[in-house]
Order: sequence, then C-alpha cells, then structure tokens
Amino acid sequence: MKKSAEESNRRKSNPYRSAMSMLTFYINRAGKNLESKQKEVLENAKEELRKVFGREPKKKK
Repeated sequence: MKKSAEESNRRKSNPYRSAMSMLTFYINRAGKNLESKQKEVLENAKEELRKVFGREPKKKK
C-alpha cells in the first residue's frame, strides 16, 4: 500500500494520507458486512502504515 500511495499520480495529498484514506474508505464501504476479525486486521494495518511512514502511533483507549 505504501508503494502504491507513493507512486500514484492521482493523489491530492501526501502518500501517507492517501494510503490511510484507502484503508478508511474500504472499512467504511464494507460497513456492517465486514466481520469483526477482518475489521481488526484492517485497523492493525493502519497502525503498521503509521510505523512504515514514521508517524506517531495512535494511543489506544
């Protein structure tokens, strides 16, 4: 996903925001049809993206 976001010519913002938007869009579009296990995997992917892009990991509640 990082590579795709960095190489894209269609993005309007930086690669990090683009990649995060892709994940968020997928999670929101799947909505109620997304199993909790799948959603957990996608939420963990967001954390990994933050690490890969050198962003501060979000604090867990």
